[in-house]
Amino acid sequence: MWGKILKLTSIQSCREEILEALHQCRSQTLNLFAAIDSDTFYLQVHPDFSPVGWHLGHIGFTEAYWILEQGANYAPLFPEYRKLFAADGLPKAERANLPSLEVIQNYLDTVRSKVFRYLETAPLEKEERLWRWLIQHESQHNETIIFILQLHHWQKNLISSSVKSQKSYSIPNVSDMVEISAGEFMMGSDAIDAQDNERPAHQIYLDTYWIDRYPVTCRQYRKFMTTEGYQNHQWWSEEGWQWLQANSVSQPLYWSNSKDWDNHPVCSLSWYEAEAYANFAGKRLPTEAEWEKAASWNAVKGKKVTYPWGEDRPNKRFCNHDCLIGQTTPVNVYPDGQSPYGCYDMLGNVWEWTASWFAGYDRFASYPYPGYSQAYFDKQHRVLKGGSWATRSWSLRTSFRNWYHPWVRQILAGFRCAADRS
Repeated sequence: MWGKILKLTSIQSCREEILEALHQCRSQTLNLFAAIDSDTFYLQVHPDFSPVGWHLGHIGFTEAYWILEQGANYAPLFPEYRKLFAADGLPKAERANLPSLEVIQNYLDTVRSKVFRYLETAPLEKEERLWRWLIQHESQHNETIIFILQLHHWQKNLISSSVKSQKSYSIPNVSDMVEISAGEFMMGSDAIDAQDNERPAHQIYLDTYWIDRYPVTCRQYRKFMTTEGYQNHQWWSEEGWQWLQANSVSQPLYWSNSKDWDNHPVCSLSWYEAEAYANFAGKRLPTEAEWEKAASWNAVKGKKVTYPWGEDRPNKRFCNHDCLIGQTTPVNVYPDGQSPYGCYDMLGNVWEWTASWFAGYDRFASYPYPGYSQAYFDKQHRVLKGGSWATRSWSLRTSFRNWYHPWVRQILAGFRCAADRS
């Protein structure tokens, strides 16, 4: 009897936690549209990304499909939106013909009211993973909306080159690297909120390597630029050089020449640019496994931690995330967020490119559908780790995996380097 009572109590606690997360995540989503103008709402600012208005509708569609149709067995709500808002419904170039913001918000409200009603009795012992996936899905589209809005502002020359007033921090020894001794560690996660591509957790052996204590800063990257790094073929792979000749770029996308940014991580650059800098510095990009071990493995205790600092959920003490600052911060601002090896900024601030192609782990099983991850196991997408200043807390953990084509520059991505010896 007591076991049954404890189980019911646990399920009720889970129900309340999910309800609160749904409220918080939706509030953050709607805040992004509070002062948006109609031009921005409908505009496709780049061929690779849908209008922000489409992302808002897609959030509602996904919730209705997976929770109400697949979970509660409801008949489809607003079937006229299926082609418009499904991920495989229309090409991105055809997604600008949208209903108004008010109409889409009403759509989300209608779906959400039914979702809340279903949550009261939903069999969470079977569906908890799906609900947690849904919250992260909305969180990820939040971040996409944020960097699309930043791209829109940049194209209108509204990006400021100044840094908001911040506390003064000492300049770190950015050439500092930490040694990660040879041995096994646990990669991935089997936690209830882990995405399909994070599973299953598995042991991996790595030889000794070294990794940068901090992400590469704008000051460091400026040296690459001023010594004609973009003009020197020797630093670039053949594929990277071909990309460079076709695109003729000479700096990261949102680059500022102001030295106020010197101690911030370099941001908004492609994998090819990160690789070229690493070659210039006599280093290389870390593999995904090397990055994750440096971020999450406590060698003294022989155990993995969910976050670099331990098991406390992300907050403003540990890292720059969740739009708390609204931009990057200097790389040494969060000493309490260090990993067990002493690496800074391994969650938040900027995503970090790794050397690895995005692929499934052994015994990978797609969830909730193959198109979420498996469709991208194509040797065309590089793994990014760590989250950015815009990443919501539900998608922030050391095992989380992001992926993009190596030529993408619009995302909030930087990198750190690794080496086989210091």
